Amino acid sequence: MVNLLKARKQSFIVQNNWDLPEAEGMEYDQYDTPASRWIAVHDGDKILAGIRLTPTTAKCGMYTYMIRDAQKGMLDSIPSDLLDFEAPVDPDVWESSRVFVSHLVPAEQRTEVQTQLMLQLIETSRALNARQVLGLVPAVWSRWIGRLGLVAERAGPVMVIDGARVQVARMDLNAVPH
Repeated sequence: MVNLLKARKQSFIVQNNWDLPEAEGMEYDQYDTPASRWIAVHDGDKILAGIRLTPTTAKCGMYTYMIRDAQKGMLDSIPSDLLDFEAPVDPDVWESSRVFVSHLVPAEQRTEVQTQLMLQLIETSRALNARQVLGLVPAVWSRWIGRLGLVAERAGPVMVIDGARVQVARMDLNAVPH
């Protein structure tokens, strides 16, 4: 877990220059609670990629999950019009966030690492009885999700946040082969 949070710091704070909480070389935020689950693709102690899954039913103090809290205007860094519909509160829907592939992964291995990450996301989500996964992802998501043989749809407009083009996408796990 420590190595995952350190890799997140490298990806989001150092490389993307995002203004996020950090301590002792690790990036974390209010959504890293016991309700969340974390996935790491790794080679020994070296983290190659990661993702956080949070149920849309989560509640910790005044926070729920990132997409919903942004829609409610609680997050200054994310526009409130990021979704085309009201953010769900549903035990069958989980949010994926803090998705990254390490800059240390060579170009020729990136597709393999992305594939491992997404297959584990699907397996973990299904084990949690999720039917759908929502995620605020790079706007190029449709290019690589199709290459991986997965099915997802846009769930909001393309936006620019901290210089990055992003969009909420929704993956229907019932449409993904087992």
